Amino acid sequence: MPARNRRLPRHLSWPLTRTDVQTALGERFAEVDELSFGGHPWGDGTLLHVGWTPVVRANYGSGVHPSRWCRIHVSVCPLPAADRAAARRALQEHVLAELGAWIDNARHAPETWTLTWHSRSWRLVAGAAAHRDDRQPYR
Repeated sequence: MPARNRRLPRHLSWPLTRTDVQTALGERFAEVDELSFGGHPWGDGTLLHVGWTPVVRANYGSGVHPSRWCRIHVSVCPLPAADRAAARRALQEHVLAELGAWIDNARHAPETWTLTWHSRSWRLVAGAAAHRDDRQPYR
């Protein structure tokens, strides 16, 4: 991302660009309702997060707008700029393929799965990508 468009302090950097995600996902990118780039690192070290928003009828009016129901959102989280190269390599080599598979599974999931919130997050652990589903511990 060009420096003039940065919203991050100089010591932080995003490990992926919009083009990286779009290229890796190919046609599946059309399934992503929102791709966002966070302004602050997550406390648990998450670098990439994908989530599914179910239909939440009882919460409309004080929660999720109906236009966001049954949608997939992806967030890229910043990390210290010195760690960017290693994180980028791990995300491109392993995680983006897993992200694509997660999106495919979400779009073809049974109704019981689509009626609840779901997410997957990835971070680096000892130089390798680790993930967690639905806010469970990383593995």
